[in-house]
Amino acid sequence: MPNADPRETLAVLAEARGDSLAALSAMLGRNAAYLQQFVKRGSPRRLAEGDRRTLAQYFGVAEAILGGDTVEATGFRIARLAVRASAGPGTLVDDEVVVGTDVIDRALARRLGLRDGKAAIIRVRGSSMEPGFRDGDHIVVDTADRAPRSRGAPYVVRIGDLVMVKRVATSRGTLTVTSDNPAADAVPAGDVVVIGRVVWQMREPD
Repeated sequence: MPNADPRETLAVLAEARGDSLAALSAMLGRNAAYLQQFVKRGSPRRLAEGDRRTLAQYFGVAEAILGGDTVEATGFRIARLAVRASAGPGTLVDDEVVVGTDVIDRALARRLGLRDGKAAIIRVRGSSMEPGFRDGDHIVVDTADRAPRSRGAPYVVRIGDLVMVKRVATSRGTLTVTSDNPAADAVPAGDVVVIGRVVWQMREPD
């Protein structure tokens, strides 16, 4: 995706969120055909800096994939997945497709122990992991860490066809999967596949 045409990238991002190009154009204060012409006709050839920044912030992606300057080599790229790891009812695994990339400081990536190609950013939905994780939070998942400890920690897991954020611990080779919110529904039964450990959390200020 980072090397894709910015017009194709924008079209994919809009489709993944269910946004029309006309609505996005209105968000930018442009006429309804602005982004449609950019995507379909290549006019303008390059998005205005302010428009590109607004769209990048809205979709939560790096400006580089929308035609901005190439991200410095010191940045650590993380795939952003369309799937929303549910802290409630769950999300179908079929939605788990990359729609872009984000970049975090490489020093932070080292501190978190992340490896290239072994991390993902996923959006949380639902309330079963409150107060630690709230609906709309974005989490960084270390997909190289799939071995929960006895003490337990937040992990993204797959149970059947659902992807969820849960607290996972292991005891004598058996995984225990629980919600942090005592009012949450019971965790569904089924085989548990650990996708990765949650190592960082991003949330808009209240």
